[in-house]
Amino acid sequence: MKKLPVPFRSAPPTLALLGLLTLGSWHPAFGQAELAPWGNLQGLRVQGQLLETNASLRLLRPGGASEAATRHEAQRPHYTRQGPAQLVTTRLDSLDLRETVTDLGPGRASVAVQATARATTPMLGAFMALELPREEYAQAKVQFLDTQGKVLTQQALSGAPGESPVASRLRLVAATRRLDIVLATPGKVLLRPAKAGQPLLVYLPIWAGNLAKSQKAQQTFTITATGTVDRAPVQLALNPAQPGRPWAGFGGNFRLQNPKHDPQVIDYCLNNTRVAYGRVEMPWQLWQPALGADPTAAARQGQLAPHVRESMEMAQRLGKLGMPIIVSAWSAPQWAVVGDQGNGTGPGANGQWGAPLNQANLPASYKSIADYLVYLKEQYGTEATLFSFNESDLGINIRQTGQEHADLIKNLGAYFASRGLKTKLLLGDNSDSNSFGFIGPALQDAAARPYIGAVSFHSWRGWDTPTLQKWADAATQLQLPLLVGEGSIDAQAWGYPAIFEEPTYAQQEISLYLRLLAVCQPLSILQWQLTSDYSPLAGGGIFGNNAPLHPTQRFFNLQQLAATPLDVAYLPLTANRPDIACAALGNPAKNVYAVHVVNNGATRQITLGGLPAGVKRLRCYVTDPTRSHQELAPVKVAGGQARFTLDAGSYLTLVSQ
Repeated sequence: MKKLPVPFRSAPPTLALLGLLTLGSWHPAFGQAELAPWGNLQGLRVQGQLLETNASLRLLRPGGASEAATRHEAQRPHYTRQGPAQLVTTRLDSLDLRETVTDLGPGRASVAVQATARATTPMLGAFMALELPREEYAQAKVQFLDTQGKVLTQQALSGAPGESPVASRLRLVAATRRLDIVLATPGKVLLRPAKAGQPLLVYLPIWAGNLAKSQKAQQTFTITATGTVDRAPVQLALNPAQPGRPWAGFGGNFRLQNPKHDPQVIDYCLNNTRVAYGRVEMPWQLWQPALGADPTAAARQGQLAPHVRESMEMAQRLGKLGMPIIVSAWSAPQWAVVGDQGNGTGPGANGQWGAPLNQANLPASYKSIADYLVYLKEQYGTEATLFSFNESDLGINIRQTGQEHADLIKNLGAYFASRGLKTKLLLGDNSDSNSFGFIGPALQDAAARPYIGAVSFHSWRGWDTPTLQKWADAATQLQLPLLVGEGSIDAQAWGYPAIFEEPTYAQQEISLYLRLLAVCQPLSILQWQLTSDYSPLAGGGIFGNNAPLHPTQRFFNLQQLAATPLDVAYLPLTANRPDIACAALGNPAKNVYAVHVVNNGATRQITLGGLPAGVKRLRCYVTDPTRSHQELAPVKVAGGQARFTLDAGSYLTLVSQ
């Protein structure tokens, strides 16, 4: 059995120690305020359990009929941390916003908001709006208090909205939850009607009325959250008798974009993590800039563009490590498309992303792509296992319809075969799982089937189980592997890279990965990226951080997942309580099992049942804000059950021994 690596043994000691010190300098996951980098206070953690506030910053128009709100991918925010304080600057309509959220102790934080008008702004007011979960607050009472804590009035939170008195304090009291909010400047709180089944809305005033150009408004809220913490024991049920699809191992994207900083991250990741699958770029626009040119002849004459050479060398390096290689094209030469491809960061003037392939030049496009792959095979000894256009459902930067995608698979796949290439095409490689309909035409086209090598989507959006299940079902229908071609949780995080060092981001990312394992059973999840872009390392000049290069909590999460034993398949594993993400893999014939568990709630006792009789002891590894893929004392197994404590905010892996 391949042993899980003990942390730091393969890592340079200096970098390992720096990583531990960095993770140990501040522990917001043990703290309180969970702030999204676009400015939404998602809640306050108490003993590891999140008590939701779902607070966004909003601007209400006159009359209150329409509003603008901070939300994911709606603005271009900037996020930083300064000790216990998290800072977000963003723009909402004509307001420049600066928000500072400071941890004040368990379940307690202050939220200071400053708004500056870029132009005279007619509005009902600026607010921090709470969206409270109906299941927790359906029977809640809202109390308005004065500065002395005297209740001025009280009403049902879910009742008809009414005119509130000017209040300095607000108290929301439910059966198992309570929020106490102090306003630095008294104001009128708005209770807004919500549709059936939707969250209950409370608007806390930052400013009432219009703001003149350059005028500033500010407010500070002190929020205290209390409530029942779920410490109920958890039962995990394993079923080794029903193995699913195989797991090849953790993978990575290696699209080269930063010559200065990429090499150090790539070297570190490949030297300290088992990477089983790789994806690299085909810089098509540089391979054959002109229609009618012979790129192979030019390359043989020493005219290979440096970025093309580096990308081929990257594929070669990964291939020598035994990885299957995906080659993906982001952009095309201008002769191969119609219109402006854009830069991949937003729609063009026509409201659409990217550009479609030029149908008149498709034969030349097929030849150009095949020439690249043949040259890679003959000159670099690396044959691509799979080929794709990156996120062509959206248009980054080549855009296709579902039918065009199906036609590409049939025609380009057949052309690859005629050139002696074993390379097949990815079905999908979608921008996220929500655009599942894009693969429909090819999924139903029998003529496309021989040229599809795997199904692929990217995990940026669409995490609900029914949507993820569609992708699993598509792979089952075709009897082909499923790949998560780009794995992570926030496609905009490059704009606020400080979030990569937050334990909350690391925990959300690994929680999603375990859900993907459990629901989709992918052959591999390919991290975006194992380069300096979305880097799992910090320092070394990356994102302006000039500290020595060091691993973050995200890196150790990925390392721990990647250390899953070889030659395993998915096994059913269920948890009987919420806030637990889990997945299991194993090989019953070899009596090898690995169980991965993330605790998104409070510390609780776990019983893992269903272990085979031959398993007597489990090796145990943990990553959290203070422990980095650390090996703990082994867990004994008796009568097919293992009992252990799962700490709040931790990622635990158990491996049969």
